Amino acid sequence: MTIATKRQYESLTEERAILYAKGLNFFSEDAELSCSEIGDGNLNYVFHIKESNGDKSLILKQALPYAKVVGESWPLTLKRAIIEANALKKQFEFAADLVPVVYATDEELAITVMEDLSHLKIAREGLIQLEPYPKLSKDIGEYLAQTLFHTSDFALHPFEKKRLVSEFSNPELCKITEELIFTDPFFDHETNDFEPSLRAEVEAIWNNEILKLEVAKLKRSFMTEAEALLHGDLHTGSIFASETETKVIDPEFAFYGPIGFDIGIFLANLIVQSITREAEARNTIVQHIEQTWEVFSSNFSILWKSKGIETYKNTKGFEEYVLEKVFHDTLGFAGCELIRRTIGLAHVKDLDAIADEEQRLDFKKQALQVGEALILKRYDLHSIQAVISLLEENHK
Repeated sequence: MTIATKRQYESLTEERAILYAKGLNFFSEDAELSCSEIGDGNLNYVFHIKESNGDKSLILKQALPYAKVVGESWPLTLKRAIIEANALKKQFEFAADLVPVVYATDEELAITVMEDLSHLKIAREGLIQLEPYPKLSKDIGEYLAQTLFHTSDFALHPFEKKRLVSEFSNPELCKITEELIFTDPFFDHETNDFEPSLRAEVEAIWNNEILKLEVAKLKRSFMTEAEALLHGDLHTGSIFASETETKVIDPEFAFYGPIGFDIGIFLANLIVQSITREAEARNTIVQHIEQTWEVFSSNFSILWKSKGIETYKNTKGFEEYVLEKVFHDTLGFAGCELIRRTIGLAHVKDLDAIADEEQRLDFKKQALQVGEALILKRYDLHSIQAVISLLEENHK
């Protein structure tokens, strides 16, 4: 497929998206195309374009120069579109079955043209509907191990690693994370959003200096530790899934950061599900939480031994030290994500869509309690089984 012609930025409509798609040499010249805008996020338009009388289809994603949730008063860089496309291409090198194929990019129009995954469902929606997704944790554990190991110093020549750190410099979107995950929820900030009935719990967080010190440490880790190329926003809304297939999408927040961040964000979103479920449905999620870490750590260890170039890789205790750090970082980042998804700017449907107010508030209080515990107790928890025990104690 050809790279699209450069031009001045303009937002696409469904009609313009069809004209754009016809110039990609993807469809036949006489193909009749239909288009629908299917994006439900805050930062992009997503157009689904398909043949009216055929099988071919694609996704055309265009970054917006502002956040839809706020409007033009919150401008955003369009560079994130090429960062997302390049991140998908890099991840495809190591986890080809777990990310969509990128067909073309257009930096001026902030467009990425990619594989159509509309036969799959956004994992968050499916999980809310109690779909089990038997491959989800195995696939995400594998994705995390492959993408994080292969883009780290453990696998790359230092010159190539530093080149990639520069290529994926993403300060504008990192700033969003630094504010919305690590800062605003822990202070009385105007972006916070919570029910008045939670004010006592929220003010307890704002006044907890021990908690805020630990969050400050995690924020510093996020800002300064360029360990591997991160997805940067790996929640269950950034994953398409079915019973047989898993695809990770939307890495526009990609940058070089601490390995535990991606793992922590994903686990936090599973933990939300564990809070809202009971009986066998809850056991399914708990198994996903456990398996995600087990698959990640075992595959990371295999890659360490088989592909690692670190001079000290065979030094007794070093691999264990690295994985222990990743584990503790994971728990801290998961705790921050749980708190911000409960009282910060961007909530999750898993909690907010619960109609029963008393139940919803109870679940949100549990999320805050677990989040705080994961941050404060992260160095006391030495296995994923210990985390499961903490979740069980909180759920009673």
